[in-house]
Amino acid sequence: MLDFSPEALERLHPLFLVLSAVMGGMIGSFLNVCIYRMPAGLSVVKPASRCPKCENGIAWYDNIPVLSWLILGAKCRHCKNPISWRYPLIEAITAALFLGVYIKFGAVIATPVYMILAASLVVVTFVDLDDMTIPNEITMPGMPIGLAFSVLAMMVTGTGLLLDDPLMSIIGLFLGGGVLYGLDLVSLVVFKKRGMGFGDVKLLAMLGAFFGVKGALLILVLAAFFGSIIGISVIAISRKQTVITDDDGEENVGYYLPFGPYIVLGGLVYMFAGPELIEWYLGMMKISGGV
Repeated sequence: MLDFSPEALERLHPLFLVLSAVMGGMIGSFLNVCIYRMPAGLSVVKPASRCPKCENGIAWYDNIPVLSWLILGAKCRHCKNPISWRYPLIEAITAALFLGVYIKFGAVIATPVYMILAASLVVVTFVDLDDMTIPNEITMPGMPIGLAFSVLAMMVTGTGLLLDDPLMSIIGLFLGGGVLYGLDLVSLVVFKKRGMGFGDVKLLAMLGAFFGVKGALLILVLAAFFGSIIGISVIAISRKQTVITDDDGEENVGYYLPFGPYIVLGGLVYMFAGPELIEWYLGMMKISGGV
């Protein structure tokens, strides 16, 4: 008979830690394929992984996350062209996120759910950095999936999920997307240019579906905070203007930076510490009010 008691799961804790990191690295290897192929509209399944320079297939022993890159000296086995450091970086980031999710939530339903969400956010980040777009393949199905898990959390106890209220999931979805859409319209009216892409709207809507109203608002505040500090620093250093073509085909020239990575960063902060941050802030407000 299988034993799923807390005591038995506790004994397996070291094994789960290792498995989480290993699985994260393996998923990270697949995410590299997604990041490279999604913007080009290519299948992420076929053909199998291959060198983008010489197009030779990559054997399984040359595709071990991080280790293969180190063993090969950051070069393709066949053509000897350099392999970008971003490949092992993405694998390592995904491994760290998977490990962090397991440490935070433990052996509950929330763990695989948030692992998959974290992996999706890694893809969003690097695609947006490269292409200034956010894949609809992630955000569009992510909205109903987030709502579905809020329903599951409402019906099943002990899931560990951060949101168990489908109504708050729906409101979070529309509020998250609606606020960004409204800000974009204001930018269009005031500055005669778009402030952000519609992909950002859908991304925050998806996170609102997973984390509800409080989550959507805190993620937006955190994204604006990170974006103002990091974005202004990048602009000050590079001073490079970018040409963006909007949905109407009009070109806008300015200091454009992808906002998606900051939304992702805010989403990850909420996933790992959001409720605690809100509780801390409300506590500070009470102290200030008392004083």
